[in-house]
Amino acid sequence: MQAALGVVAFSLTFPATAWGLEGFGPWSLVAVRIVLAAVVAGGCLVALRVPVPARRHRGGLAVVAAGVVVGFPLLTTLALQTSTTAHAAVVVGLLPLTTAVFSALRTGSRPSRAFWGAALAGAGVVVLFTVRQSGGVLGAADLLLFAALLVCAAGYTEGGRLAGVMPGWQVISWALVLCLPVSLPGALVALSYEPARLTAHGLAGLLWVAVGSQFLGLVVWYRGMAAIGIPRASQFQLAQPLLTLVWSVLLLGERLSPAAPVTAAAVLVCIAVTQRARGR
Repeated sequence: MQAALGVVAFSLTFPATAWGLEGFGPWSLVAVRIVLAAVVAGGCLVALRVPVPARRHRGGLAVVAAGVVVGFPLLTTLALQTSTTAHAAVVVGLLPLTTAVFSALRTGSRPSRAFWGAALAGAGVVVLFTVRQSGGVLGAADLLLFAALLVCAAGYTEGGRLAGVMPGWQVISWALVLCLPVSLPGALVALSYEPARLTAHGLAGLLWVAVGSQFLGLVVWYRGMAAIGIPRASQFQLAQPLLTLVWSVLLLGERLSPAAPVTAAAVLVCIAVTQRARGR
């Protein structure tokens, strides 16, 4: 149940970001998002008297911070200035697959040919979708989304490794706190150049991406994985792109192209094949 709640929280990230952009500039939205999430995470660490991570783990936490806390939110927020949330959801639907590839490379394992075949097929389907939707060439938003896939996959992979030596919620919490010395002055500077307009959608979007997606979503996701195991929990994540497509219609009134749900479903099939191949 908790793993499913985590996926629902993640599926709302792009629509909430679109709402947040109604009241904040992209740089200020990301910076304030990190600050708010870091304050909540830091408060939990202090309240529970969690010891500071050992020095040998700080390099890994820096990778998580760079990829999951800063890189992915910033790149996707910049992309959503010109891309629809539905389009972004299909592209980022490759994230579980990209993370699986990074994990295989990081651990030195040798996945089967079926794994690599499904991974390449999924990537090819998404590339064809983005090229077709962009009129034959990849746009700036598409390049930002593909870059976001890479940095987030690296952060997820390193976070998964660290979760083997400390609770997962502590991994993301320390990564958030690690960013605070940069994100706090960054937020002040960004807000001075991008004055905020305090609209209902803007504030709701900011609060959700900061507390819902960046912190609470990851907490219940990691607890769900601990309760039912990573293989079963990962099955819930297959529904995330399709859920985001639903939210984009219900919350933002976007009109889906016929190719969007078809491509998302094809990516889900490819991800399912890679998971099964890795399991074997």
